[in-house]
Amino acid sequence: MGSIEGKVALVTGAGSGIGEAVARRLDAEGARVAALDVDSTGAELTAGLLRQGMAVVADVADSAQVDEAVRTVVETYGRLDILVNNAGIRGGQEADDAFDRLASRLTEAGMGTPTTELNATVNISDEAWHRMLDVHLGGTFYCTRAALRHMGAGSVIVNVSSICGLTGCAHIPHYSAAKAGIEGFTRAVARDVAPRGIRVNCVAPGYIDTPLGDVMAPVVRRDLTGQIALNRFGQPAEIAGAVAFLVGPDGTYVTGQTLSPNGGFVMS
Repeated sequence: MGSIEGKVALVTGAGSGIGEAVARRLDAEGARVAALDVDSTGAELTAGLLRQGMAVVADVADSAQVDEAVRTVVETYGRLDILVNNAGIRGGQEADDAFDRLASRLTEAGMGTPTTELNATVNISDEAWHRMLDVHLGGTFYCTRAALRHMGAGSVIVNVSSICGLTGCAHIPHYSAAKAGIEGFTRAVARDVAPRGIRVNCVAPGYIDTPLGDVMAPVVRRDLTGQIALNRFGQPAEIAGAVAFLVGPDGTYVTGQTLSPNGGFVMS
């Protein structure tokens, strides 16, 4: 039997990358997993990889869609024990442009003195700012609120942040702000629901090989890899392992914490 045999888990952003890896790991540990994604194809593909899972489609930035998705899971399985808030976006054109300017700066630095300015903050529109916070921070809140209506003692919530939430990433300040907000939200909710026997923690991954990183220029990837003590990007399965620890029996005395599997990019 797995460590969470028979429990019901909802994983958001499960259509690819870290979310898919988490869904598959929790499935392997014995949970019945609902794979939620805004992309129906991704949700269905992940659900098809599970022994006992279902696909759920919703935009986590829409509270009504979230409430309906959680109700569907509870009506299907009769309970909800685990929530993993993983859904997120990397940003739109403003993020792509900032990554391009970062690549230019690194290339220039290799030849002497960088002259390209990042200008990341001034190039974020109101729309881009609100969309980033709506998906990451708003989505985490909406899913947490909906799940807590059905959770009992022994339930667990794991929120996915980022090292950008810990240190701030100059090229994506709106992403960094959203992720830092998730960490503060995690601590507050952990205190709120501890009397109910519910634990809430956060995982803040470092640089991981996922589709979100496909647009990263080689010079940026080389620079980041050089700053990682283990000298490599992480794998989604390694983040899934951290989540499995937090939701399983070995993590029962852990709440309100941020665990950061980042290969030594950030140390404390």
